[in-house]
Amino acid sequence: MLIKNAMVLDENFQLCRKDILIEGDRIAAVGLDFPEEGQQVIDAAGLTAVPGFVDIHIHGCDGEDASNGTVESIRTMARFLLKRGVTSFCPTTMTLPEEMIAQALSCAKECMENPEDGARVLGVHMEGPYVSIKKKGAQKGEYVQKPDFEQFRRLYEGCGGIVRLVVVAPETEGADDFIRQASQLCPVSIAHTEADYDQAKHGFDMGITHATHLYNAMSGFTHRAPGVVGAVFDDERVTPEIICDGFHIHPAVLRTTFRLLGERITVVSDSMSAAGLADGEYELGGQPVFVRDGKACLKDGTIAGSTTNLYQEMKNLVSWGIPFEQAVRSVSLVPARCIGEDHRVGSICAGKLADIVLLDSELGIQKVLQNGKICVEG
Repeated sequence: MLIKNAMVLDENFQLCRKDILIEGDRIAAVGLDFPEEGQQVIDAAGLTAVPGFVDIHIHGCDGEDASNGTVESIRTMARFLLKRGVTSFCPTTMTLPEEMIAQALSCAKECMENPEDGARVLGVHMEGPYVSIKKKGAQKGEYVQKPDFEQFRRLYEGCGGIVRLVVVAPETEGADDFIRQASQLCPVSIAHTEADYDQAKHGFDMGITHATHLYNAMSGFTHRAPGVVGAVFDDERVTPEIICDGFHIHPAVLRTTFRLLGERITVVSDSMSAAGLADGEYELGGQPVFVRDGKACLKDGTIAGSTTNLYQEMKNLVSWGIPFEQAVRSVSLVPARCIGEDHRVGSICAGKLADIVLLDSELGIQKVLQNGKICVEG
């Protein structure tokens, strides 16, 4: 296959007019003057080619949840996401009993080993149960527990090592040992935490390299108490993820954050089952969630995930003044890098999987390619 005449966001995330040669499921080359003979040619004049989006924090969408414990729930999510340019994702578990987390991991593993139509499952993000009860947010309090590495190892080994991120509150009892040991298996993320600046920095020294939904469910940044947010600003070892739906973080704060952190930022949806559906009553982690005007909250008003997706967030960022190239990088290469998958996905580069989204001048999706095949046409 040959994609011709597109403006390509290349491996350096610079826009340039190039062609993309695809062989099998891989990008063979990016350049000019490839022969057309024997090729399926896509004339992409007037379109922009960007990498497929990678969501590493998503609980649910289209009425399904990754923690439902069924393979079909994850497959339904995968089909929904691919239509929105998300070609890879990490189903994300909530704070739940061990057996429920194990079942969700097992279902994700089945989707990885026997893929069907839809976004590719890259592994699982475990958000909980090792969080602070006082910063649990929409996590169910009765299932919150202290960090337990032996339990985590059982879960990790039981699913064949597909956990790509695990969350911990570093100020909780036993967190140091958990971080040191778990970080040998997968990246560890700070989240749902009461930690102050010093406790957060100590957690980074122990091995934390990620921050789950920066600003939300953690101590904020002030001039005398920089908190977890200030610790992330101050430490280049840590990659923060942010939710860009306009509810979780004000656009002005997002602009400031992008100016400060730039290429370290990964955008996530943190979406729940209501994503893609109408306002109404839903469920997340065993708790009722009420969606009004697209905002998902518990009964007490606590924000409970989102109803957005990476494609919409990318467009939001551009509309709020974030450069297009930076917005796309934050929904593709940076998340892929966070979980060690940037050798396969995340940018338009020779040797990587041919996951490509073709956008028109209004950022509308015209085509989505996954593994070198056209899966979605606008």
